[in-house]
Amino acid sequence: MTQRTELDARASRAYELLIRHRQVLVTAESCTAGLIAATLSRVPGMSQCLAGAQVVYQSASKTAWLDVPTELIDRHGDVSREVAAAMATHALAKTPHATIAISITGHLGPDAPAELDGIAWLGCATRQNDSEAIPLVLKSNLAIEDCRSSGAGAEESERGVIIRHARQQDAVIQALAILCDRLAEMG
Repeated sequence: MTQRTELDARASRAYELLIRHRQVLVTAESCTAGLIAATLSRVPGMSQCLAGAQVVYQSASKTAWLDVPTELIDRHGDVSREVAAAMATHALAKTPHATIAISITGHLGPDAPAELDGIAWLGCATRQNDSEAIPLVLKSNLAIEDCRSSGAGAEESERGVIIRHARQQDAVIQALAILCDRLAEMG
């Protein structure tokens, strides 16, 4: 299954579950830059259950738009369990008609610190429960193979773009899978 087909299948499943459980979703996205919401919005009828998205790519946006405390970011870093959980909690608080929120923050590379390269955190918050955050290891192995097959002359910057794109797509796939799991647990 291609990534696009997998994305569309997961988005359709999320829609079915959101409708079945009468949930309204809001997203807060950093490393995916709105791609989760954009993927969901390809499903006809999604406006019934997708409240919207906050794209908070920079730390200052997380603080200004979502009220994530600067001290929390300074203490734990943008890419952390604590910040992902706070992003989801604050996105839900700022969207009174939403019932569930997911957030994502991560390092796509190639210039990320080695210990955080390809790492993301997915936050999830509901009106009934406290927020949680789940670590994601973003895959780029297929993208690396694509770089190799395109020839040894592929520029380093081109490889970086391909890897970032693959990791961003994988982040959306994993986020939608976890969203579907959480929604299925509501049944």
